[in-house]
Amino acid sequence: MARPLLLVLILAALSATAFVPARAALGGGGSRGPLVGGWSAIQNVSDPHIQELGRWALGQAQEKRLAGAGPGLRFRRVVSGYQQVVAGMNYRLYVDAADPKGRAAPYVAVVYERLWTNTRELTSFDKAPRAH
Repeated sequence: MARPLLLVLILAALSATAFVPARAALGGGGSRGPLVGGWSAIQNVSDPHIQELGRWALGQAQEKRLAGAGPGLRFRRVVSGYQQVVAGMNYRLYVDAADPKGRAAPYVAVVYERLWTNTRELTSFDKAPRAH
C-alpha cells in the first residue's frame, strides 16, 4: 500500500514542476516576458521600423482625414508604444506630430501588421489625451 502511494506522490511532484517552465514562457508564474495576446511595451521606439510605422500611420490618417489629421500635420517621431502578438502584430504608437504652426500635436495610432503577407492596416488614429 505504501509503494503505490509513494509512486503517486513522486509522479505528482514531477508533473507539477514540469509545467512551471511552460507557464513562465507564457508570461505567468512570475516571469517578466510578454503575455501572449497581451500588450507589452516596445523597448526600442527608435527602431527604424517603428518610426516608419508611425510616419505611415500619419500619412494614412491624412488620406482618410481622420482625427483632424489635415495636410499641414507633420510627423516628428514615435515617442512610445506597445505591441500585441495576434495573427500578426498590433502596434499602439504614441506619435508626436506638429500642426501647421509648429505646435505639438500628440496622436495615438493603432496599426495592424502581418509581415509575411505584406499586410498593414490603420485600425485607429486619434488625438492623444496627453503627451507620452
